[in-house]
Amino acid sequence: MENMQTYLFKITITSQWKEVVAIYRLDPRARKVKITESGDTALHVAVSDGQEEHVEELVKLVSTDELQIRNERGNTPLHIAAAMGNVRMCECIAKHHPLLVYAFNKENETPLFLAALHGKKAAFLCLHYICSLHDDQQRYKYCRRKDGNTILHCAIARDYFDLAFQIIDLYEELSFYVNEEGNSPLHLLASKPYAFASGSQLGPWDQIIYYYTNVDQLKRAERPGHWDDDQRTIKTFKDEKYPKYLENYQTCINFFGCCGIWLKFLGKSRKNSADAENPAGAGPNAQNRGNPGSQSNDGTRQHRSLPGHYITCFEFVKLFLKAVLLILFGWGPKEIKKIRALKERHKWSIQIMNELLKRGLMYAYENNGMHPQTAPSHKNDNDDQETWPYEIVDQYGDQVVTLGSINVYNQPIMNPPPQLQDDNKPKNEVGEKKKTLALAKRETPFLIAAKHGVTEMVEKILELFPVAIRDINAERKNVVLVAVENRQLHVYRLLLRKNIPNKDHMFSKVDNKGNSVLHLAARLGDHQPWLIHGPAFQMQWEIKWYRIVKTSMPPRFFPRFNKENKTAKDIFKETHKELVKAGAAWLTKASESCTVMGALIATVAFATATTVPGGIKEITGRPTLENLPAFDIFAIASLIALCSSVTSMVIFLSILMSRYKEKEFGKQLPSKLLLGLTLLCVSMVSMLISFCAGHFFMLKDKLKHAAFPVYAITCMPLAIFAVGHFPLYFNMICANFNQVPFERGVTRVAPL
Repeated sequence: MENMQTYLFKITITSQWKEVVAIYRLDPRARKVKITESGDTALHVAVSDGQEEHVEELVKLVSTDELQIRNERGNTPLHIAAAMGNVRMCECIAKHHPLLVYAFNKENETPLFLAALHGKKAAFLCLHYICSLHDDQQRYKYCRRKDGNTILHCAIARDYFDLAFQIIDLYEELSFYVNEEGNSPLHLLASKPYAFASGSQLGPWDQIIYYYTNVDQLKRAERPGHWDDDQRTIKTFKDEKYPKYLENYQTCINFFGCCGIWLKFLGKSRKNSADAENPAGAGPNAQNRGNPGSQSNDGTRQHRSLPGHYITCFEFVKLFLKAVLLILFGWGPKEIKKIRALKERHKWSIQIMNELLKRGLMYAYENNGMHPQTAPSHKNDNDDQETWPYEIVDQYGDQVVTLGSINVYNQPIMNPPPQLQDDNKPKNEVGEKKKTLALAKRETPFLIAAKHGVTEMVEKILELFPVAIRDINAERKNVVLVAVENRQLHVYRLLLRKNIPNKDHMFSKVDNKGNSVLHLAARLGDHQPWLIHGPAFQMQWEIKWYRIVKTSMPPRFFPRFNKENKTAKDIFKETHKELVKAGAAWLTKASESCTVMGALIATVAFATATTVPGGIKEITGRPTLENLPAFDIFAIASLIALCSSVTSMVIFLSILMSRYKEKEFGKQLPSKLLLGLTLLCVSMVSMLISFCAGHFFMLKDKLKHAAFPVYAITCMPLAIFAVGHFPLYFNMICANFNQVPFERGVTRVAPL
């Protein structure tokens, strides 16, 4: 047996699979031999190596008991095939032994679970339909592992939204399952702000590509009517998307499709096919977008309804814009694919959110919002109107499911079928009711969405479940307090716009420490979404954020003192002490450097301004070159350089003499710094212009018109440097004149 193990290992690692098949055929003992340290058989290795044809031959030779052999992790060959996403091997093994679909490994993971865990949509659907053919009612117990995470948890956690959509459709009850930490799928989705448009930022050029990129909605995968052994994959498991065009071609066409003239050219049947992602509903796929059956993998089929000269025009525009994108902006297929993937994630996450919340409508609130649950009684708390996470009564069973998922576990982990039980059978560890204090403190998805700034989810939950506005967390903070504490301006403004019953009461709430909304706005938190260059401008944003919250309600609206007898101003001064010091040091250092630079420029500008090119006429005392345009440019530029440099020096000196109080960072100090930098840049540019104008008299006879290109090339490095730092300068301007804090250098993507 030892010699057989060594020989099998040797021919396996050298990929001599025909020899392996021959040994399996001749000696049945070889089928049970484990040849690796991890306990893999030759069949395990063949599956992990992707040897589809040889795996099919080996599966035909082994018995059902031999096919159940597991490695040290408890994985059967079907586990490995499912994790790889190989539909052909999954189908081959599962057909030979369908009960292997139910096999648990040591982590209580079935092949179905591993396919979902690794985002293998085709393999997952294949195993699902095999599983449902044999045991349609008990399939939920194969979708959960020891830590309580279900296949839906894993798909959402790893951003496999296309797979999550299919799971929600096939396993509706998983929408309310929670793991050991008390997280439901909606919790995980709410904690992913980057998955939504409101949590992503794009530059102006990227936004053009973003808004005119076509993205199809997720659709339900159809169940196959039969199994075909000759096919490598089941065609309904394949991705239904087809390459209509390259992404940059499609984007260009969609961009031009927004023009009215294209609406006239592309036919009359586009009214009902407009995509919500494309404002004009135009593009070469508009007619077929709503009908999957009419779609074809051949991109040329999309143009059959167009005249020949229109197709030629399309091709010309595609080639031209491709060259423009590549040469001017450096945009190629890779960049556009990234933006397309971003838009897919945004659109699909909205679909997942809507599906999860729609499943919530299949249930009824225990009190339907008419008599909301009250929080646990507190001796010193007179507020009996807050609700803890609202419960949903399951109409399919006797358990109570909490949308906030902090109260109960709704499904225990079931044991595998008796045919495949082993020594490592899963216990009801996760299913046991672990109502610990940590679980009881779990926030609801509504509060988590507000915490991370997911305005889409906040608005949708308020629309479907108005009672959610009364949610509070363990610190007795409602959605308004949570949004302000985490600096979520867009959520806060959404709540201000919403017609919320008893809004004044909601905005005047305090937490368990007596802190009001204004107290939390005054606190310098770890989450600072509007990072900007320099602590001085960061301090300016802090002041603006405090003023936005303060002026959002009438004067004396918020409670003045908290339980520590501190006002919001006291907290602001206390928590921003270090930031003020850092801002003062930064301003001092910047002002000293700019003062030295301004003094040098002023010296040169003064010397230039007092020197007359070409000399002075002895008789009249007037400049010899006074009637030439270059001389006028020289005179004006030198004067501007001198005045602006001297003025900038005065401004920077005034900054150095400032007391650096908190309120001075709101407007006075940033405005002075911005004005001083602007004048300093003007003086530098004016000095260069005056130099070029004076130098022109030396070269005009030799180079004539070639002098201008020489000056342009000479100033090119400075121009490139200035353009590279212009976004920073633009941010400073916006920071000084904008009344609302914003994210640095980017624009938030509008919700889809």
